[in-house]
Amino acid sequence: MRPAHIALAALVAAVWGVNFVVIEIGLDHFPPLLFSALRFLAAALPAVFLVGRPKVAWRWIVGVGLVLGVAKFGLLFTGMDLGAPAGLSSLILQVQAVFTALFAFVALGERPGKAKIAGMAVALAGIGVAAVDEGASGPLVGFALCIAAAACWGVSNVLTRKASPPDALNFMVWVSTVPILPLLALSLLLEGPERDLEALRGLDWTGVGVIVYVAWITTVFGFGAWGWLLRRYPASSVAPFSLLVPVFGMSSAALFLGEGISGLRWCAAALLVGGVALTSLAPGRAVPSVPSAPSPERGQEPVEAGGRSLSSP
Repeated sequence: MRPAHIALAALVAAVWGVNFVVIEIGLDHFPPLLFSALRFLAAALPAVFLVGRPKVAWRWIVGVGLVLGVAKFGLLFTGMDLGAPAGLSSLILQVQAVFTALFAFVALGERPGKAKIAGMAVALAGIGVAAVDEGASGPLVGFALCIAAAACWGVSNVLTRKASPPDALNFMVWVSTVPILPLLALSLLLEGPERDLEALRGLDWTGVGVIVYVAWITTVFGFGAWGWLLRRYPASSVAPFSLLVPVFGMSSAALFLGEGISGLRWCAAALLVGGVALTSLAPGRAVPSVPSAPSPERGQEPVEAGGRSLSSP
């Protein structure tokens, strides 16, 4: 990769990592489900009028929109609202690579090799260490919701693989249109219209800046740049940069939010990042009945999701 493109890949990882700090700030201004709905509203408009018509079937857009947008982000934002630290959340979400490998085996017949299986075992050990650390210092409910969000991310990765969108940005913008109304409905039902109205009436420049960051910087710029890189380089060259996301996430949370990083959390980080590296980068074995991916585009989706965003948080 050219030096400028290496810098771009590192910048995207930094944007996705810092995004967890921005989410933490945003949760001081909005209820989690309303915040998630506003995120997708801002990501979809006006971009949906600029990216052209959808390039995959609507069933894939709706499926990914519900699983990724409603389930994954709803669980993540709620888990962080319940006390899951921003830095730890950026780390825990990386276990989506393990869920993606497991669900791809069940749904796509992609048999994991020994290296992938070893990577999954190492990453799960990291989750166990993180759970011990969180159980000693924070609420386990938020931690559990972040793991559930990672599982939903894995499902959405498999759906995206099946969809095989030729244009990642076009796909992400159209996917962003799906969760808006379901999230708003859930917010009204679970968080209450009074709380939502209070948040909207109290909207200030910080709240606007948070929405712009999570929608335009993280989603539109992040996925646009990541997809651009994946169209020019093999996924194996771009993928390792996604492992920088929790590094930026934990360090920015420590710097801006004052989050401490215990010895157990460093141990969990080493296990998770190492395990995810093995799981994501080791080759899998597809069964004969399942056609292999014809282009790097198809292999990009789990890596993209490992950033944050199909999106990145």
